[in-house]
Amino acid sequence: MKTYIQFILKIYMTALINIFLIFFSLIFILNLLTELEFFKEIQVNSFYPLYLSLINTPMFVFEMFPFIFLISTQVFFNNLFSNNEMNIFKYSGLKNSKIFSILSVTTFLLGIFLIFIFYNFSSNLKYFYLGLKSNYTTDNKYLAVITNNGLWIKDTNEDKTLMINAAKVYKNELQNAYISEFDKNYEIIRNIKGKKIDVTKKEWIIENAEIYIGNNKIIREKFYLSTNYNYEIIQNLFSNMSSLSIFELLEMRDNYKKLNYSLTEIDLQLIKLISYPIFFVLMVIFSGVIMMNTKNLRSKSLKITIGLFFSVLIYYISNFFYVLGNTEKINILTAVTVPLLFFALINLILLRNVNDK
Repeated sequence: MKTYIQFILKIYMTALINIFLIFFSLIFILNLLTELEFFKEIQVNSFYPLYLSLINTPMFVFEMFPFIFLISTQVFFNNLFSNNEMNIFKYSGLKNSKIFSILSVTTFLLGIFLIFIFYNFSSNLKYFYLGLKSNYTTDNKYLAVITNNGLWIKDTNEDKTLMINAAKVYKNELQNAYISEFDKNYEIIRNIKGKKIDVTKKEWIIENAEIYIGNNKIIREKFYLSTNYNYEIIQNLFSNMSSLSIFELLEMRDNYKKLNYSLTEIDLQLIKLISYPIFFVLMVIFSGVIMMNTKNLRSKSLKITIGLFFSVLIYYISNFFYVLGNTEKINILTAVTVPLLFFALINLILLRNVNDK
């Protein structure tokens, strides 16, 4: 590897590590304050909120990586300007476009590492965190999972526990469902079988319900069952995709498909993850161009503020398109690619005369 490449990578990686540690520390402190507030009236070990904050922080840091790359690039160029190294590169025949290409390739490779290693690691910690936290909330008596055998729901209502399995979900109905009802001692009370269950409200309506009590079978044309779930709640049960690794997302997608469950949210999450390395590269290029065009400004904070302002604007535009895709207002592929193409076009325009800077 050429000496100038090693030099550029050393400064860039140093800036990246420093900004990463700063973000990690700030997010950890904010998480700790949140956990302390949550546990202020709950008796736990004094180190428990600290532990929960630590395992919850990596996923929040991952979501901040676009800004970590942005600020790291600003710090990188600021160091080169401060030490007059940009002029040395220029006099040595090293073009600015070459520096951008080195940063872009490095960022892209780092992005792939972050998606397949850091993200999967963070999602596992997030899943573990949610499991520990649920022990201290009222939600732990409710449980819903999707497996190869369909949708499974555990519901505790009026000292009774319901175990519900449905083969498919169609619109506001559970199809081919089987419900087992237990008392507080987990003794079976009855089993209920229904081909169609209207779950629009929390009081479910089971058509032609087959009710088994002991060895007796009763058929009801309409049977009403009180639960803590309605269709809206069921739809939102699995919205926390950040607790699933890429491989778990792919597995869940297969299960969703078998269940006839909407794939929109999970597909959007997968496409977002795949596109993240490109988004990181675009952030780095944009940040570098901003620094090149504001290098004559004396105020370092003003340079960073300008870059942050435009990057936050682009970030929220991207999130706006994600919301449109998630609500199926537009195609999810369009929701991800349009902001990237728009961002790439801006970078191409700004990069036209980069070697003259």
